[in-house]
Amino acid sequence: MTSGTSPSQGSPQVLTTTGFDEVDTPQMRRFQRRVTLLSAGGTFLDGFDLTVIAVALPLIKDEWHITALQQSIIVSAALVGSLIGALWLGHLTDRHGRKAMYVIDLLGFVVFGALTAFAPSVLWLIIFRFLLGLGIGADYPISATLVSEFSSNKRRGMHSTSLAAFWFVGSVFAYIVGLIVAPMGDLAWRAMLLVGAAVALVVFFMRIKLPESPRWLIAHGREQDAREVMHRVTGLQVAEHIKLVVPEAVPARKLFTPRFLKRTIFTCGFWFCYSTAYYAISMYTPTILAPFTKGDRTANIVGSGVVAIIGLIGSIIGMNTVDRWGRRPLIITSFAGLTISLAIIGVNTSPSLGFLIVLFSSAVLFANAGGGILNFVYPVELFPTNIRATASGLATSVSRFGSILGVLVFPNVVKAWGQNSAIWIFAAVGALGTIICIALAPETKNRTLEELNPEPGEPAHV
Repeated sequence: MTSGTSPSQGSPQVLTTTGFDEVDTPQMRRFQRRVTLLSAGGTFLDGFDLTVIAVALPLIKDEWHITALQQSIIVSAALVGSLIGALWLGHLTDRHGRKAMYVIDLLGFVVFGALTAFAPSVLWLIIFRFLLGLGIGADYPISATLVSEFSSNKRRGMHSTSLAAFWFVGSVFAYIVGLIVAPMGDLAWRAMLLVGAAVALVVFFMRIKLPESPRWLIAHGREQDAREVMHRVTGLQVAEHIKLVVPEAVPARKLFTPRFLKRTIFTCGFWFCYSTAYYAISMYTPTILAPFTKGDRTANIVGSGVVAIIGLIGSIIGMNTVDRWGRRPLIITSFAGLTISLAIIGVNTSPSLGFLIVLFSSAVLFANAGGGILNFVYPVELFPTNIRATASGLATSVSRFGSILGVLVFPNVVKAWGQNSAIWIFAAVGALGTIICIALAPETKNRTLEELNPEPGEPAHV
């Protein structure tokens, strides 16, 4: 479909199939901020729920006297659930709509988040954390896809990376909640988990009123519905003589054909490497620092919280440079900095508490400035509408496999060969991520989703 511009007003009177790339009305900007904020509410909960278990784990360990294996399973249960949720519900999002799954997955946060707080045993805690993980995994592809489809090409990077930034806000909030409820003693860890359910309930009710993505509606032949949504969110009419072009139907198996294989390998590969290294660091930061804090739980939480805050700062730096500097240089620098930081830790066999906090902070600063935010950008930019959420869900699932690997491997390698050996393994993972990004990372800034995903036979603007 074509577009037109009013000479007197300088704003589009006709909206194109590229979505909202030419629309810059105050009403549209307010709506984009709203969609981004409500989607960020989901990633905030992702960050909180995945991090709070690390804060709660020492208390759970003291109450139930759990083994090292049980600790690993408790930490990884939600990650396993998110692996399944991302792949399964991401595919359902492409079939049944963004909005439906966008609301349903928040119900999982509310119900299973509350149940984890009242778990009567280790087994039930693991089961409820796994079920909570289904919603956590689903929210990645759903929120990232919806935000990208409502954003303009000039602001898409900022909007999408802000989702990742709120993940780290949620992570920091988990440590703050841990400090606040610490005086509650044996009930503290249950209170921590219940907070996540309460926040999810608020976000759930706020999400209900959001409309369906016009891109999804057009792709499923619902042209009139798409016109109505576009008018509702922009205040502009789509001229009746303009035909909204239905995009090519692309089955999910096409992700592994020559047309998309390079992109599939890249998005899955860099996200896998990021998650393997990052989760090994973040999930066990309190455990790593514990011997250096001499049993002071407050000092442990504060030290771990400092690392989380620096990680948040890294995501904010990336968020504010992604549309100016570009995706490719940002992600390459990110993995290189992560690798070097971990290598420096690895060569020090007698580190101090301050040394570990500074170097772990450096590692997550670099990691989150690129890999930790572009995982919300690349998977939705590099694939067409009909498989966008499926592709994002696949990449999320592969990343969850890396998360699980990092969480399970780290404590066992530490037990068998020592902490430095474990750090070197994850430095090698960071190096692999650097190589993948140098070889495969494309530059996509200032391109519409349709330019990045043209019809067969047309060149892609990457």
